[in-house]
Amino acid sequence: MLSFFLKSKLHHLRVTEAQLEYAGSMTFDPDFLEAAGIAPFEKILVADLENGERFETYAIAGARGSRVCCLNGATARKGKVGDRVIVFTFCALTPEEAAVHRPRIVVFDGVRNEIVRPSPV
Repeated sequence: MLSFFLKSKLHHLRVTEAQLEYAGSMTFDPDFLEAAGIAPFEKILVADLENGERFETYAIAGARGSRVCCLNGATARKGKVGDRVIVFTFCALTPEEAAVHRPRIVVFDGVRNEIVRPSPV
């Protein structure tokens, strides 16, 4: 039997852009995705700390070094520039895999999208 567990988390990331006229998804600096082990086009769950909204979408990579966190398409209605968000991914594991699994949690400063605590790999 498989159970679902936290795979990775971007904690206290600040929204830098919101683009309503976009096909969808959420754009991140590739450095952020790599730090958490999130693949481009991977499904994500997002929680907005400012308004309590929670929504699902998928991650796409923006410009490296940009510190971008952009709400695209309909997700632009779920938050606004300046909001702090938490981004989650999950994985399905067997009991044996779960016993040794450790999620990758990357903590940001909540201000300028600087990583203050990278996750051990």
